[in-house]
Amino acid sequence: QPQLVESGGGLVQPGGFLRLSCAASGFAFGMSSMGWFRQAPGKERELVATIVSDGFNSEYADSVKGRFTISRDNDKNILNLQMNSLKSEDTAVYYCNTPWSTLDWGQGTQVTVSS
Repeated sequence: QPQLVESGGGLVQPGGFLRLSCAASGFAFGMSSMGWFRQAPGKERELVATIVSDGFNSEYADSVKGRFTISRDNDKNILNLQMNSLKSEDTAVYYCNTPWSTLDWGQGTQVTVSS
């Protein structure tokens, strides 16, 4: 049974940084493109970053480009999101999934950017 477990969220001041992780199991992680999504209060879930299966190509939403970096460790089945220069508008619950949302959602990890 595929499972996604996100971690690493927390409360951080504007301009700060966080590193999120997603532990994947139960499917061919190393052969799957993956993505990070986020959902802010009252808003729809949005895709913010994607990475192909071998990790050599990634894409970002304009809102996070230059600040966030997605990476993966296929030996450990881990997906990461390094978030720098955080802004209040980055506050959301962050989730990982395939870019087409083909897997059951995990519980997500809360990121709050506030002074």
